[in-house]
Amino acid sequence: MQTGVGLEDVETFGKFLGGSAGNVAVAVARLGHSAALVSRTGNDPFGCFVTRTLAELGVDPVYVTTDPSLPTPVTFCEIFPPDHFPLYFYRYPQAPDLRVTPEEIAPVAARESRLFWTTLTGLSAEPSRTAHATAWALRGRRSHTVVDLDFRPQFWRAEGEATRAAAEALEASTVAIGNLEECRVAVGTDDPEDAAKALLDRGVELAVVKQGPKGVLAVSAAGERVEVPPVPVEVANGLGAGDAFGGAFCHGLLEGWDLERTLRFANSAGAIVASRLECSTAMPEEHEVLALMDGSAT
Repeated sequence: MQTGVGLEDVETFGKFLGGSAGNVAVAVARLGHSAALVSRTGNDPFGCFVTRTLAELGVDPVYVTTDPSLPTPVTFCEIFPPDHFPLYFYRYPQAPDLRVTPEEIAPVAARESRLFWTTLTGLSAEPSRTAHATAWALRGRRSHTVVDLDFRPQFWRAEGEATRAAAEALEASTVAIGNLEECRVAVGTDDPEDAAKALLDRGVELAVVKQGPKGVLAVSAAGERVEVPPVPVEVANGLGAGDAFGGAFCHGLLEGWDLERTLRFANSAGAIVASRLECSTAMPEEHEVLALMDGSAT
């Protein structure tokens, strides 16, 4: 796989499982939890690769269905470390994961899972948006109902539509995670303190604001405030680092850790993935993250 080369000149490619929710599911599985993904693929070799690789990486693909007509999406990434990683999405006429229907939401999974993760991108089209609403209604805003405010403008007709969708997601969730730009889209401000307050005002119990080189801020409805610095690392590929953060943050929630430990663990997991070329297959195990946290990683 070539790095530092534009797509017009690259000659060799690496093939990896991707997609934000899929990466988070793999991250959680790597950290010792059972995980399943609700999604769709095309009826093609790439779809077979997705379901097979999910299973190999510890994620149950039982809720990944096959669309009879749409192809499995492919995304190309140019890698220019340390901070330039353009993405080119091929999801037309529509990605099959956005064709998940309300009938495909397993009530037992929505109601009884210890943690339920959704992304804002999943609300960018129907019937996926209604499927999310169905899942939230079944779940009833149980603890650890997390929304990733993941925003990619190319998937929306207008930014205002994403803002309205974010309002629906926040109303149904107990935890919100987003970077400064995603917070601006969701609640109208990219000031970390104001964004955290605005997220809490929407009803979530915990707001997590990722600030890039300034670290991460988390504020709870109970009044707890924690801010941790970034973990220095030599970046190989920044893609997937946010998903590693998300999966590791879920691990801390599920383990009942205090907020500071959870944030530091998630930051370290993200740093590890940023230092590796892959995304899903780069997700670390717990001992790797703890080693980096205590300074013993090599």
